[in-house]
Amino acid sequence: MLSLKLPRLFSIDQIPQVFHEQGILFGYRHPQSSATACILSLFQMTNETLNIWTHLLPFWFFAWRFVTSLYVTDIKNDNYSWPMLVYMCTSCVYPLASSCAHTFSSMSKNARHICYFLDYGAVNLFSLGSAIAYSAYTFPDTLVCTTFHDYYVAMAVLNTVLSTGLSCYSRFLEIQKPRLCKVIRVLAFAYPYTWDSLPIFYRLFLFPGESAQNEATSYHQKHMIMTLLASFLYSAHLPERLAPGRFDYIGHSHQLFHVCVILATHMQMEAILLDKTLRKEWLLATSKPFSFSHIAGAILLCIIFSLSNIIYFSAALYRIPKPELHKKET
Repeated sequence: MLSLKLPRLFSIDQIPQVFHEQGILFGYRHPQSSATACILSLFQMTNETLNIWTHLLPFWFFAWRFVTSLYVTDIKNDNYSWPMLVYMCTSCVYPLASSCAHTFSSMSKNARHICYFLDYGAVNLFSLGSAIAYSAYTFPDTLVCTTFHDYYVAMAVLNTVLSTGLSCYSRFLEIQKPRLCKVIRVLAFAYPYTWDSLPIFYRLFLFPGESAQNEATSYHQKHMIMTLLASFLYSAHLPERLAPGRFDYIGHSHQLFHVCVILATHMQMEAILLDKTLRKEWLLATSKPFSFSHIAGAILLCIIFSLSNIIYFSAALYRIPKPELHKKET
């Protein structure tokens, strides 16, 4: 009878420090796992298993919604729907990239860094997709066709480049300066989110305008709450920091962070789709829909510069002496 031997798991004192997670003591995979062992670990309870599945399953849900939207949209002629399709596509990219990063991050020290470099790039691509959709559908009435509106997406592109660079750079500080590493990484993602959300903040707390006073408002509020909760969990390492070893497999902060991020994206998607439908007449009468060249140019610039960042920092991993970047615990 054919039997399948699952990879052996390790405790925190058996692996290099670069693989350590705060408050997680057991359930680590071999730090030089093969690709096959990484894939097998999807079906074995490790401290990464739920990190993988909490983004892999939502990827299929978002992919289904994206394909469904493609099926009912006249892509060639309905340029009003293009920003929505771009947003839905990027909402599929980041959970897939994250689940792959968590799956293959135990292949080697450098592979771990490169996996998360790609993860950061995907998150920033999603940030740009959000900005494009916000610009097209969710801006409050008084900010539509203003100078801020005109340059909003261009700044979002610049933000993705800066954020990818900062978040990749932060990984070089993980061992020697872990607190600075965390601060830089949180800021790297908080800044693009804040910029993207400025029109939403204005709409929720200042002057939404008549066309923006609709059912989407409650979804925008829920999205904001879930995003703030996700940020707190990511930064605080709770509850595992209070009880190391108790939440190694189920319930640690990164799993909860993933769940909150997915819920936030779901709320955001519902809000954008409602705004797109309910404000269509007003938006088409007030502003011009995005052209293909504007959308394609923004996405292409983001991909080119983000990949340039990822390639640069990946190459740097092999230039820096190993003792400085990958110090082992004594």
